[in-house]
Amino acid sequence: MAPVMLDANENSLGSVGPDKFNRYPDPHQRAIKADLAHLKGVQPDNIFLGNGSDEAIDLLVRLTCMPGQDAIVVCPPTYGMYEVAANLNDVRVERLPLTPDFQLPESSVEMLARSKAKMVFLCSPNNPTGNLLHQDALERILRAFPGLVIVDEAYADFSSAPSWTTRLAEFPRLVVLQTFSKAWGLAGLRLGVAYAAPALIAYLNKIKPPYNISAATQQHALAALAAAPRLEAMQAELLKERAYLAEQLPSLALVEHVFPSDANFLLVRFTSDATAIYDQLRARGIVVRNRTTQPGCFNCLRLTVGTASENARLLQALAEIQAGQPATLAAH
Repeated sequence: MAPVMLDANENSLGSVGPDKFNRYPDPHQRAIKADLAHLKGVQPDNIFLGNGSDEAIDLLVRLTCMPGQDAIVVCPPTYGMYEVAANLNDVRVERLPLTPDFQLPESSVEMLARSKAKMVFLCSPNNPTGNLLHQDALERILRAFPGLVIVDEAYADFSSAPSWTTRLAEFPRLVVLQTFSKAWGLAGLRLGVAYAAPALIAYLNKIKPPYNISAATQQHALAALAAAPRLEAMQAELLKERAYLAEQLPSLALVEHVFPSDANFLLVRFTSDATAIYDQLRARGIVVRNRTTQPGCFNCLRLTVGTASENARLLQALAEIQAGQPATLAAH
């Protein structure tokens, strides 16, 4: 930056608040991309930064789909923003439902090979189910589907499986989405990442808003990237608590099944009305996500892995509900 900046009509006196944010941020986010490239083993021109992964999803739809003509493919039950982005851009949605164990059906490769959709969204680990999609199925789709294959790895930091970012050179139509909202703990800042071939990243950079990542977000993201040991410690703690919940929940009679998870949450099927259990948890000051209306998720709640004390409180609340005890929010 030059010593005298008089070009952008910023406030030359500084900021009213305690932090100095009177200058516009770097529109190319070069420092973050350099650090991410080193961390992920890719090049900076493989990286697009968005205001959350949702911005990258929206821009991918806008970049590749003609409103009123084109389609995307989603695999329910899955993350809802793919369909939201399509609806906002007047793009048709084709649905390829997952099997009862939340994997891609055997017919998926044949169906996608024939599809004229512009892209398919594959969430792995999947939200709200928590499981990884089988690698061989994704590979077959990457080889057969003529459009973009978007692998959403928002929860990949909670899994031991290798990231698909290592396969970018092998599959030029592959886009990998990641986020700072989950393992990095920066959901309030809204920072998502798309990894793809440089040509596609260049197009995304052309259609994004000029300053889509604020200076505050860039500052905190760089600080987080410099604190890798803290990330590893938080990952280990959350994985320990996930294992504890997965072990304890089946001991409750009102729990029918705890689905395996490679994410920071568990999908749990209950033996009775999940919506009633959701309401009773809420009455006790505990908010979870009701997924019972999603395909294949009847009577299911999605439970985020909390702190040790939060998880203990959740288990106690479920035990109270099972015993028919009335909610006593003040007691907690």
